[in-house]
Amino acid sequence: MTYSLRIADIPSSERPRERLLAVGAKNLTTAELIAILLGTGQGKGKLSAVGLGQYILRQLSQDQRDPMEVLRDINPQELMEIHGIGPAKATTILAAVELGKRAFQTRPTERTVIDSPATAAAALSHDLMWQTQERFAVLLLDVKNRLLGTKVITIGTATETLANPRDIFREVLRQGATRVIIAHNHPTGSVEPSREDLNLTEQLLKGAQILNISLLDHLILGNGNHQSLHQTTTLWDEYSQDT
Repeated sequence: MTYSLRIADIPSSERPRERLLAVGAKNLTTAELIAILLGTGQGKGKLSAVGLGQYILRQLSQDQRDPMEVLRDINPQELMEIHGIGPAKATTILAAVELGKRAFQTRPTERTVIDSPATAAAALSHDLMWQTQERFAVLLLDVKNRLLGTKVITIGTATETLANPRDIFREVLRQGATRVIIAHNHPTGSVEPSREDLNLTEQLLKGAQILNISLLDHLILGNGNHQSLHQTTTLWDEYSQDT
């Protein structure tokens, strides 16, 4: 005999759906969010939906990787290898993951004014945020900070990419942009700049000054986060930039 352990069987104060309505989705654990998608737990092991969510996360982290990183790229067959996950639950989870990706990848339309690092990151998210290889891209702007377009300049390996200032400025000049934001991703998810990132930024600031182009920022993106080097370093203090 098996049992279907539903969220309705959990005391109302502990039910993920009720907690989401009461305190908001961002205050729920990952296991609780998965439980809402699953609806029921695993009958044979008598796990609640939340318990099954916790079990799934443990299974995904067996190789010491971040379970959310694994979940981002998992396929249905891999999910269904986890005890208690059949086609219905697997497709529900994957649909939610894909919706999350698309929400992050929604980019502003051309001529949108890029007035913050968050807006710039949104414009570049599709090209950079979830990539498994390092990519270097530029966000091209006119004199009023309106978006002209984006361009991936180089694609590297899982750990590094090569960006040549000459290639970057060639694209900026070719597109007729007067302002630019540069960006790259860290597939590891960390958005802390490396020494190489800082050195490249300084080189580009020098080049932008010579070419009379305003380099507004250098963003690092990864796993839903971003960091603005303009906001977190003093590099721009050393160069005259029309921002």
